[in-house]
Amino acid sequence: MSTKRLLPTVGALLAGMPLLAHAGVNGAELSAIWAVPFAGMLLSIALLPLFAANIWHHHFGKIAAGWALAFALPFASSHGLGLTLHEIAHTLALEYVPFIILLVALFTVAGGIYVRGNLHGSPLLNTSFLGIGTLLASFTGTTGASMLLIRPLLRANDNRRYKTHVFVFFIFLVANIGGSLTPLGDPPLFLGFLKGVGFGWTMQHMLLPMLSASAILLLAFYLLDRHYYHKEEDLPPLPDPTPDSRVSLLGKVNLLLLAAIVGAVLLSGVWKPGISWQIFGLDIELQNVVRDVLLLAIAGLSLWLTPGNCRQANAFNWGPMLEVGKLFAAIFITMIPVLAMLKAGQQGAFSSLVGMVSQADGSPVNSAYFWLTGALSSFLDNAPTYLVFFNLAGGDAVQLMGQGAQTLLAISAGAVFMGANSYIGNAPNFMVKAIAEERGVRMPSFFGYIGWALCCLIPTFILLTFLFF
Repeated sequence: MSTKRLLPTVGALLAGMPLLAHAGVNGAELSAIWAVPFAGMLLSIALLPLFAANIWHHHFGKIAAGWALAFALPFASSHGLGLTLHEIAHTLALEYVPFIILLVALFTVAGGIYVRGNLHGSPLLNTSFLGIGTLLASFTGTTGASMLLIRPLLRANDNRRYKTHVFVFFIFLVANIGGSLTPLGDPPLFLGFLKGVGFGWTMQHMLLPMLSASAILLLAFYLLDRHYYHKEEDLPPLPDPTPDSRVSLLGKVNLLLLAAIVGAVLLSGVWKPGISWQIFGLDIELQNVVRDVLLLAIAGLSLWLTPGNCRQANAFNWGPMLEVGKLFAAIFITMIPVLAMLKAGQQGAFSSLVGMVSQADGSPVNSAYFWLTGALSSFLDNAPTYLVFFNLAGGDAVQLMGQGAQTLLAISAGAVFMGANSYIGNAPNFMVKAIAEERGVRMPSFFGYIGWALCCLIPTFILLTFLFF
């Protein structure tokens, strides 16, 4: 079908959606079979890059579309085309599009900052590097901070024999735990923001757990790096392909643009003009439209104002964003019935899961929320995992920020922190691994990395459980 014929057809279908604007999906009426496309999508992301990398690399978009259709077509057949289109449009327009726009803005702006020069990778410098990156990740996103800092850290340590641990801890801290303090830091927290969790709530409640985890891991890293550093002193020095030189930043205008991104997101959280439009049965609020337009404008300004050599030096390209965009479109679509079943609570197909995180009187077991959210975030993407448990806890942001604050904290910390437990827990993990290996660093295997996590992360998370949950 040509585009000229397709657009009127889609428009006609969408035009009927307002009739179903208030219908919604009744999760109590759905069986667990409707979760299969969602599970298949997440398992594809987890396993195919490991066991069928070539197929995944060339066809991940088609695989994602296949899982989305595996939900949409049977659901339309059994529940009606109008309801199906309305649910998909609601999910994509109000959750997926803002999510992707923020990632594009952060990815574009962070990709325009280049750290030029080199320093010597001593234990103190490496620890300082990881500490700075951990704090930066909450404001540039874990992906932005990882892509900004991984290459300078590689240059600083390119004459070290023992350096695998440097990049393992980089994944722990910069690519995961560091993104805890704002909705900008990690995708799960931004999804919570879109659901109504306040921007400042995250900073206020996640600060102590984040600082505790970071302090423990930074101390462990410093002691380990000092051990390996002194171990090398008795060996002949390796040639340094990038001698030490003065460090400077290129693309500094992007620092201002990062601040502008924070301002745009904050604006949508505090400015409530009460103006909205009903479009195809969807409630489009002015503050969210303004936020998204500002974020796209900031990304455009970054592309226009940043010197081309900055992005070239950073090996900037749109490949990662295209992959994220395609995969998350399918994730958000296949998640529709799963979230509906979770909202149904004891009446839904996942009542047993509700029992695992609730006591007999219905009160939440926060330690169970922390570990179950974390366990799934370790091997599935942490953003949809966050939404699953957010809805399992009731899905009411106002209630969760108040009476359920400890439960929301457990879900948030589990999703963000434990995405570090495997290479597939969070998108930057594999990106850091690939870049490090490209520069000659021997990174652990899939299960070797999990061994590092078992030794370093799990004891930290057990301690956090006693301290906070």
